[in-house]
Amino acid sequence: MHIIIIGCGRVGSQAAAAFSRQGHSVVVIDRNPASFRRLPSAFVGTKIPGIAYDKETMEKAGIQQADALVAVTSGDNSNIVAARIAKEVYRVPIVLSRIYDPQRAEIYRRFGVTTFAPTVWGANRVVELVTSVELGQDISLGNGEVEMVRASAPPHLIGKPPGALNVPGEIAVAAIIRMGKAIIPVSGTRFEDGDELHVLVHRTAIEKLEKMMGLK
Repeated sequence: MHIIIIGCGRVGSQAAAAFSRQGHSVVVIDRNPASFRRLPSAFVGTKIPGIAYDKETMEKAGIQQADALVAVTSGDNSNIVAARIAKEVYRVPIVLSRIYDPQRAEIYRRFGVTTFAPTVWGANRVVELVTSVELGQDISLGNGEVEMVRASAPPHLIGKPPGALNVPGEIAVAAIIRMGKAIIPVSGTRFEDGDELHVLVHRTAIEKLEKMMGLK
């Protein structure tokens, strides 16, 4: 993938380094060249000083061929302007923008820009990590409204269908890892001893899932 990171702060530099380690083509843009010092010496990618939403800067970064753009500067306005240009003008498939104001984040999602509000996301993660120690969190979606969690199939659910855990709008079994292989539940699927369950759960239903799993 060709990935453009706008903003070389703590989040941007770490994300750029991680993508680089995975072998992706990475370009980092920051108006302050000194910010590039945050990148590790092993970083393999391009560093471009410039304004994030400047047409010349974006095209120099290869936005016409970009598979993803991540805007994580310290300013909401800069992030969303760059993100919308990437999405609406250059049709970049994956666009992610950090927005500190949760209410604005919801508005921008309607434009097709994936956003995350660190304050809301962080608060939700703290609550979940403290209150849900029996469940392992894999992925947090949106601003933490929905989590993908994993847990071993409890004895009382062995032989039962995934529907025994499903609660419309709150809980859904997304996948089962069985003998090292992942399967998506279908009609006729039954839980087996040793299954590892990957479950989508709304943050308001974490305690409900724990009770259904017999963890509380």
